[in-house]
Amino acid sequence: MNFIIQAKDITKTYSKNGSITVKALQDVSVDIEKGEFTAIMGASGSGKSTLMNILGCLARPTSGEYFLDGENVNHLSDDDLAKIRNRKIGFVFQQFHLLPRTDALENVELPLLYSDRSDISKLAQQALEIVGLADRIHYQPAELSGGQQQRVAIARALVNNPEIILADEPTGNLDSRAGLEVISVFQRLHAEGKTVILVTHSPEIAEHADRIIRIRDGKITGDERVQSPLNAREELQNFPEETEVTP
Repeated sequence: MNFIIQAKDITKTYSKNGSITVKALQDVSVDIEKGEFTAIMGASGSGKSTLMNILGCLARPTSGEYFLDGENVNHLSDDDLAKIRNRKIGFVFQQFHLLPRTDALENVELPLLYSDRSDISKLAQQALEIVGLADRIHYQPAELSGGQQQRVAIARALVNNPEIILADEPTGNLDSRAGLEVISVFQRLHAEGKTVILVTHSPEIAEHADRIIRIRDGKITGDERVQSPLNAREELQNFPEETEVTP
């Protein structure tokens, strides 16, 4: 099998009040193949976001080994981890983290500003086209709906053409229709070969993935293949059109 992620016996502990040790993750082992669409599902405090942070090289495990695309990243420097994140991983969060006085195109350009590429604007525009916002490139966040803002955030995650998309509760601040629009983008990216890892507390959202990993109290409690994932694009046909936001 062609694994892009291999986490073996991962434990993450934190010290609380200087003496109490909190185990956020306990002996977690996860293998994810290239091109999979995987949902990591659990309640608040289950450890799912801690796991995502480790998989995304945003945090280091206390113990265990983590191989990303065959490379053991445990002992890499912070600078090397930052380079891996910039090259291989695109992040999408519940909060959109868009600059309020900056239009969609400029927000998407941000990850490329310190590169030596000469085609930054072209790449950002292409990323916005992928998420269906070609006609909104000069709109500021306040002129966009919540779903459109999240799609700008997805475009920003895509602009470096990463192999992996990590999304932490990306539909948490959205209504049902906008949430399905975001999930339909992830499903299309998965169909095009991206590895998509979606962290969610919602069973309804998780069932759009091909695989659901369940986590509770810092431990993996289930890992199942979804025989017939829900199709977000088909579900959208049951919703009225999104209300336009007037600039």
